[in-house]
Amino acid sequence: MGSSDQNRAQDEIERLRKALDAETRRRLEVESQLDRASAEFEEFVSTAAHNLHESLRDVASFSQLMAETYAGRLDSDAGAFLERIQEGAARMQSLLTDVVDYWATGTGGGRPARTDMEAALRRALLSTDKLITERGAIVTHDPLPAVVGDFEILTKVLRHLIRNAIEYCGAPSPRVHISARRVNPDWVFSVQDNGPGIDPAFQERAFGAFKRLHGKEYPGNGLGLAFCKKAIEWHGGRIWVESTPGAGATFYFSLPPAD
Repeated sequence: MGSSDQNRAQDEIERLRKALDAETRRRLEVESQLDRASAEFEEFVSTAAHNLHESLRDVASFSQLMAETYAGRLDSDAGAFLERIQEGAARMQSLLTDVVDYWATGTGGGRPARTDMEAALRRALLSTDKLITERGAIVTHDPLPAVVGDFEILTKVLRHLIRNAIEYCGAPSPRVHISARRVNPDWVFSVQDNGPGIDPAFQERAFGAFKRLHGKEYPGNGLGLAFCKKAIEWHGGRIWVESTPGAGATFYFSLPPAD
């Protein structure tokens, strides 16, 4: 190769290096802008959620205060209206909490680490104790292993699946059983109930945001299972349901082992 060819080759290499440097700087600037936008949006969501929660608490507390203060002096219609206000505020509180949880999952707040699923289940049962007592539900479980995951997020997954199993159970005494088995390399957990089951045609739809498979006679806002799907997939696992109408349903999800 002559000197002129070497010079041209060096010029081309230098041109490509400068182009690569410019593209790298551009990408870093875009990433920086996205990080700033994400941080600003996270702060906005957090502030908005806090203010909305406060407003809803005011609605709930003052309507309760009015019901107590004027007990016996309100006609049946007024009492029913106040009860509807309190129920609506409670539903909005629940929806707002679930929306924030759904949005926050996978945004960087969670940090996977060794997580004892027995401890996560105990926490989930504490938060569903009132519902379990009210419905006379029986919740049992096999020994559960440790996995790699975020404790708070996985606790919420278990809580949603347990609440879902109890709330949608038409039996007088809901029964829920949680277990796990090793399916190399992951652990596969199952939450089994004795409810009415889910038609196979609608099983995939169950995990869609705001997709409700039942009417308003059942509680819920259509975000619980959507949150579970997003949370489990963020952990690198998957979630699915197997069910026969009239014979209950079993929700499965996989997680990486801690060992």
